[in-house]
Amino acid sequence: MDRISMKIGAVFFITILLVEGISLYFLHSSIIHSRIDEELASLQTRGNNHRDILETSYLEETIHHITSMESRTDTHVVITDKNGGIVSSSIPVDRTITDIIEKSPMDIARDGLILEDDWQDKKYIASVSPLDNNGAVYMFKNTQRVQGLIARLNKHFWLAGILLLSSMAIITLFLSRFITKPVIKMNEATLKIRKGDYSVTLPRLGNDELGELGESIQVLADDLNHIKKQRNEFLASISHELRTPLTYIKGYADIAGKHGTAPEERIRYLQIIHEEAAKLSGLIKGLFDLAKMDENSFTINKEKLELCVFLRGIYTKIQPSYIEKKITLNFICDGEVYIEADPVRLEQIILNLLDNARKYSEAGSTTTIEVFKKSGKTHLLVKDEGKGIPKEDIPWIFDRFYRVDKSRSKALGGSGLGLAIVKELIEAHGGKITCTSQLHAGSTFEIIL
Repeated sequence: MDRISMKIGAVFFITILLVEGISLYFLHSSIIHSRIDEELASLQTRGNNHRDILETSYLEETIHHITSMESRTDTHVVITDKNGGIVSSSIPVDRTITDIIEKSPMDIARDGLILEDDWQDKKYIASVSPLDNNGAVYMFKNTQRVQGLIARLNKHFWLAGILLLSSMAIITLFLSRFITKPVIKMNEATLKIRKGDYSVTLPRLGNDELGELGESIQVLADDLNHIKKQRNEFLASISHELRTPLTYIKGYADIAGKHGTAPEERIRYLQIIHEEAAKLSGLIKGLFDLAKMDENSFTINKEKLELCVFLRGIYTKIQPSYIEKKITLNFICDGEVYIEADPVRLEQIILNLLDNARKYSEAGSTTTIEVFKKSGKTHLLVKDEGKGIPKEDIPWIFDRFYRVDKSRSKALGGSGLGLAIVKELIEAHGGKITCTSQLHAGSTFEIIL
């Protein structure tokens, strides 16, 4: 995964290098030109000052004083007469100086003129300041001194560049590691997931997009881990659910088929075989229904229903089983409530919930069916005062073959498909179902359509 770190680091480094390199280049050029301009302006100003002094006092003593003063500096002065002849000079005049003087234009402005500004290839930079008596003051400066100044400036820039490159490399390395560290962790997590290991734990990676991606991977790993466990439980459950009735059917069929079995016993054995076959048939039908729902080939035939009348019929049908167990069944539905639903599937939903409520409630308790409208939606509640569901089990009760009672007690037993089918049917109607529960206080299933 260091490859992405190297790529990001290289992109950062090259980008910053280009930006800083271009910035340094223009800064360097700007400083050099500015410095050369200062040198040229200083040279011209110095010539103008000498010119002003000579115009005030054009005496041999003044001329000697100016040339003597310049001989002690890094600039040189040459004073000429109106015919271009050299009156005085602070240094011996060589051919280069003569060429510059000879190329000087005849008409020069009062402020003077830069005669030579090529500091890189020429021996001198030079300026000229005209005198009123038609003479001129020429100023020269050896470019070796200017080049030495620029060389020192270049040395400082090279040093600054090296320090900048070093700091850029360190900062880029740190930033690339800092940015890619979450990506590396997420890559390691996805590699584990790909290998079937869902025990992934990612730390909080921040509130940005990388943090959201890490959180999504964590949720995905948790969901896959749950699905893996659910699949194993599904296989174990379906194996158990199919094996048990098949064992009874096979066993009692063998006994009933033996010679010497009394007729009344054979009838009892056949009754047991019939009951187990019915359970097996119901289980297979439930699995078949769920499979059709998964494939979206399950049809819902909706029609307009008056819900209170419809539920009153279900209430009448199931009440005897509640009376037999000494549980009070209440029905609350005021006015007329119309919905669009499949009556067969809706009855299957309600009967499943009421059957569960009866199964997990004790004698003397109360179960209530209640219907009301809220915010334009129809709410249907099935509330019981039964055993309740542990808080940690509530998120999974609508999963296939999930049982709160892991003992698979036949007294309470179902296949674990009922609530899964209920949820699928309600969602097929465009609704949703929720459950709230408290241990030893009962459960409330709320359907919103």
